[in-house]
Amino acid sequence: MITVLLLVAAIGVLATPIGLWRLGEVIEKQRRSAIVQQQLATFAPAAAAVQQDPRQLLVWYPLAQTSRKLFPDAFAELDRAAGGTFPFTKEQLSAAHAKCTADWLAWENAHDAEYSLKAAEVQNEIDRTGQSASLASPLLRTRLAAVEQQKLDRYQQRYEEYIKTAKALAAFVE
Repeated sequence: MITVLLLVAAIGVLATPIGLWRLGEVIEKQRRSAIVQQQLATFAPAAAAVQQDPRQLLVWYPLAQTSRKLFPDAFAELDRAAGGTFPFTKEQLSAAHAKCTADWLAWENAHDAEYSLKAAEVQNEIDRTGQSASLASPLLRTRLAAVEQQKLDRYQQRYEEYIKTAKALAAFVE
């Protein structure tokens, strides 16, 4: 009977560290899983937002890079599951840069058309007076000059934004 008790006590002494070790493994696995889920929950909406507006990458990409450094194991698991770099692949970065450029070109065409129409309307008023532009009333000449200045100002402002965004996106692809 004492032998059985000693055997049970010995098994208990041996089983406790093994049980604690297994418990530690389970807790560590749950912790790793929680980190993966947290990163997925954080960056999945960002991936969708970037498809709608490539400028969102200017905020999300550096944040993703920092998170990748802080949680390399979690991102390695996410990369494997996504079949590429999570949350933004090089292809997605290139596509965002291309979309930004296409959006710029579309805006540039619309901007030119809008201000050509505004200038034509003022020029039409000048033409109706029967005088050349240099002899038109000061008000009409000022309106025409203001339209041209507005066109230039808006273009310069938007071009600055585009260049800043395009350069940043291009740097992410490199």
